[in-house]
Amino acid sequence: MRFVIAGGTGFIGSALCQRLRAENHSLTILTRGQEKRRAEPGENWVTWEPLAGRIPADLLDGADGVINLAGEPIAARRWTESQKEKIRASRIMATRTLVGAIASARAKPKFLLNGSAVGYYGPRGDEPITEETGSGSDFLARTCVEWEEEAKKAESAGVRVVLLRTGIVLGKGGALAKMAPPFKFFVGGPLGSGRQWMPWIHMEDEIGLIRFLSGRADASGPFNATAPNPVTMKEFCRALGRALRRPSWAPVPAFALRILLGEMADMLLTGQRVIPERAQKLGYRFRYAHLDDALQACMPM
Repeated sequence: MRFVIAGGTGFIGSALCQRLRAENHSLTILTRGQEKRRAEPGENWVTWEPLAGRIPADLLDGADGVINLAGEPIAARRWTESQKEKIRASRIMATRTLVGAIASARAKPKFLLNGSAVGYYGPRGDEPITEETGSGSDFLARTCVEWEEEAKKAESAGVRVVLLRTGIVLGKGGALAKMAPPFKFFVGGPLGSGRQWMPWIHMEDEIGLIRFLSGRADASGPFNATAPNPVTMKEFCRALGRALRRPSWAPVPAFALRILLGEMADMLLTGQRVIPERAQKLGYRFRYAHLDDALQACMPM
């Protein structure tokens, strides 16, 4: 198959491209230029300008599918108003540009698999969350709603649209690489009360779900990309301590996080008890359904 991938140099995108190359798929990877590297066999790197709405003509002609994982990292820096706008615009404009290219393509792709996030639901306490649950009202939720609305416009061109609401992805790097160092120095522990839920997924299942949903003509709309057994922050930190053979005893007070991170701290101090109901009903079988197994597979860190 031929895939066009935006965001192919990020944490998830890099792992996905590596897997698709190994399966001998043809990849067109969209880059803004600064990340461009030497293409691997079966790979084509194309420069685009998502914020300007520019993409090479005829790029999507004949592609089997488009996978959009593009966007400014959420936790790259403190959320100033300008940084929040960068987070929002990078997602909205990249999606709008791709959907415009889909509408203009002579031979349209079969599907658009568009990244989203469990932040769509906003803080929900202990409430079990499925794809039927409505959206929240905080900054991340509003951003996800706009992001998904842009992607759904591709449906008017007759293209199947999948919205992948991803939780915290566990792998060698990403969020886990930031969480592990305190534990290694015996000062690891939960953030805030530790009672907030952490919807997580192992990288193998994130990629597995993308491949599974790409190949299912009956898959459309939102899918939660989270393991079927979410845990609280306290449970997560205990499991991470076990994996690293370190204690989990030094919680970080909520007020300290808010001083350090500002509004971004709310993302860490609240959570969602997300269940991947639709993926399970469609028949996807998780390789890592339990956190201890997932963390062991990520070791050594």
